[in-house]
Amino acid sequence: MDDNTPNDGALAPVGVALVGAGYWGPNLARNFLACAETDLRWIVDLDTERASAVVNGRPDVRVADDLSQALDDPEVQAVAIATPPATHLPLAEAALRAGRHVLVEKPLATTAADGERLARLADDLGLVLMCDHTFCYTPVVRAISRLVASGDLGDIQYVDSIRVNLGLVQSDVDVFWDLAPHDLSVLDHILPPEVRPVGIAAHGADPIGSGQACVGYLTIPLSGGAIAHVTVNWLSPSKIRQMVIAGSRKMAVWDDMKPSQRLSILDSGVELRTPEGPEEKRRLLVDYRVGDMLVPALPEGTEALRAVVTEFAECARTGRTPLTDGWAGVRILRLLEAASVSLRSNSAMISVPDGS
Repeated sequence: MDDNTPNDGALAPVGVALVGAGYWGPNLARNFLACAETDLRWIVDLDTERASAVVNGRPDVRVADDLSQALDDPEVQAVAIATPPATHLPLAEAALRAGRHVLVEKPLATTAADGERLARLADDLGLVLMCDHTFCYTPVVRAISRLVASGDLGDIQYVDSIRVNLGLVQSDVDVFWDLAPHDLSVLDHILPPEVRPVGIAAHGADPIGSGQACVGYLTIPLSGGAIAHVTVNWLSPSKIRQMVIAGSRKMAVWDDMKPSQRLSILDSGVELRTPEGPEEKRRLLVDYRVGDMLVPALPEGTEALRAVVTEFAECARTGRTPLTDGWAGVRILRLLEAASVSLRSNSAMISVPDGS
């Protein structure tokens, strides 16, 4: 019998070491502790008092100021990284080379080349590398993904996403690198395989003199003639989290600020009618379709991050590719890098590399 399999036949929880007890680490710790499929064994942080406080000094969760201490524990099978982006590459690489599966907070790395390095290393070692694109694990995004995959929306015509609020202005990254990964990861997740970004143009402004773009707009042409647009803003008086996915048959509207109506499916659209006579040929014939609206019931009350840690545990056990694997993280980094190049090039349209 495998040492990791209890006598009752149930699989043992996956032993986890969490690196980072700052902003996002406590959220991951809470969910690892609540998930029956994971056993949080270590919290690693340079501030060991802060790390201990995250788990209220629980004696079954050990604290260290160096990842190597946790990697010396043979019961640690996986490592979750919630530290500043500049540390993601060395920490994730160390964990992978030590034979551990790895979950990394977004962004996967600070450059696409570093992200590719991690994704290839995980592939070569047969280990799971997963990026914490949390919104992809929400019931509403999963429902949208099913709608697109089933063809219910028809051919994607455009996607319009808005993510704005007042703060928090960052000193180390601009608004694109801070907020846009959420929208770009959802876009990457819901689009059908034959529809992918082919380029990106970024427009940004720094009206408060912070040294970084605080207001930004991304224009993303998609293969097949569709287009996506992303608005991100640290300076808005209103908090808006909305995405419109328009198809040739129906449209889906995700409004994350409306818990009772996060997703609306509208039988609405615009169609061009074929002219039937000489008079009609002289003018554009447009038909407007305004039909019923459906508000599907979605499960509420379960934290999306719980689904993230559950997915991570299941993939670590089985070797299955995660919903948001390392290569998904790489694709987002390629878009962000291209957006940065565009911003430095007077908002020129920059091609996005093909590939995984």
